[in-house]
Amino acid sequence: MMKKVFICLFLLLTLLSATYASESKKVLMIIASQNFRDEEFLTPKQIFEKAGFNVIVASSSLNTAKGTLGATVKPDILIKDVNVKTFDAVVFIGGPGAEEYFHNPVALKIAQEAYKEGKVVGAICIAPRILAEAGILKGKKATVFHSQIEAIKAKGAIHTGKDVEVDGKIVTASGPKAADKFGNAIVKLLK
Repeated sequence: MMKKVFICLFLLLTLLSATYASESKKVLMIIASQNFRDEEFLTPKQIFEKAGFNVIVASSSLNTAKGTLGATVKPDILIKDVNVKTFDAVVFIGGPGAEEYFHNPVALKIAQEAYKEGKVVGAICIAPRILAEAGILKGKKATVFHSQIEAIKAKGAIHTGKDVEVDGKIVTASGPKAADKFGNAIVKLLK
C-alpha cells in the first residue's frame, strides 16, 4: 500500500515539475515601433502562450505599435531595459519596420548577449538581418525574406532558402507563411 502511495506521489510530482518547467519559460518578442508584420508576431505569440510560456513584448517605444495589417500591440518594456539573462528565448519579429533594428546598438547587443548566454534566438522575415548584423549568423545556416538574402550572406550566413532553418539554438524564418513553423520550432527547442 505504501509503495503505491509513493509511486503515485512520485508521478504527481513529476507531472507538476514538467508543467511548471514549461510555464516558467520566458520569451522576449521584439517588435518594431511601427510596421511589424502582424502574423509573424501574433501566430508565434499564440503558439508560445499555448505552450505555457510567459511572453514579454519589447520595442524601441512604449507607445502602441501598429502592424502592417492593422494589429496593435502595447509593448511591455523598452529594448533598452531588457535583461537578457531573464529570458529563455529572444525573438525578433519582421515586417518593414524591423529595419529600425538593423544598426541599432541596443538591439544588436541583445542578439549578441542572447547568443552568448546560450538562449534560443529567433528572427523571421527581414529580422534575420539583425542577427547577421550582430555577427551571430557567421558560418550558420539561415533563411530570410528574399530582400535580405545578399545582406545576410555578406555577413557570413549560409542561406538555405528554407521556410524555417534551425542551426543550433538559432531559428530563422523566411516570412509570414512560415510563422506557424517558426513558432513551433522555437517551442521544440525550449521544451
